Amino acid sequence: MIKSFRGNTPKIHETAFVSKEAYIVGDVEIGEGSGIWPGTVIRGDSAKITIGKNTQIEDNCTVHSGVPMTIGENVLIGHNVVVHCARIGDNVLVGNNATLLDNAEIGSYCIVGANALVNMGMKIPERTFAIGVPARIKGEVPQERTDIISLALLFNIVLAKEYKEHGL
Repeated sequence: MIKSFRGNTPKIHETAFVSKEAYIVGDVEIGEGSGIWPGTVIRGDSAKITIGKNTQIEDNCTVHSGVPMTIGENVLIGHNVVVHCARIGDNVLVGNNATLLDNAEIGSYCIVGANALVNMGMKIPERTFAIGVPARIKGEVPQERTDIISLALLFNIVLAKEYKEHGL
């Protein structure tokens, strides 16, 4: 369901897939080739949310922020993630059930582990991975892990295109 709020209507690229079971409202922009999967809620009622090209936000995620939020290109956000941060860079994997709190920033080529809690205002530097509750930086993301993430993202991009073609 796509709804206007306070004079703002979501802008969704014609090639993006948005599940009929997703809810998108307000000042939201979704880029080319991106996928918004069932049960996901994206609320641009307090601030603008910009989602880049080829980003996949999987089932049952909540995306909302009190400050303008940018989610980069080629981002894979796993199932049940709460995204309430300010920025996620390009080529990032956010694991299932992670929570990204107010004003947090995730650099490009990062991994946020499943169930991680990224605290308010935390800044995760580029090419690092963070795990735990609260999240801690645990090292640099190796190239082979980046390659695996790229393959998982490509799988989701192709699947989203197929879902869109079938009108799902």
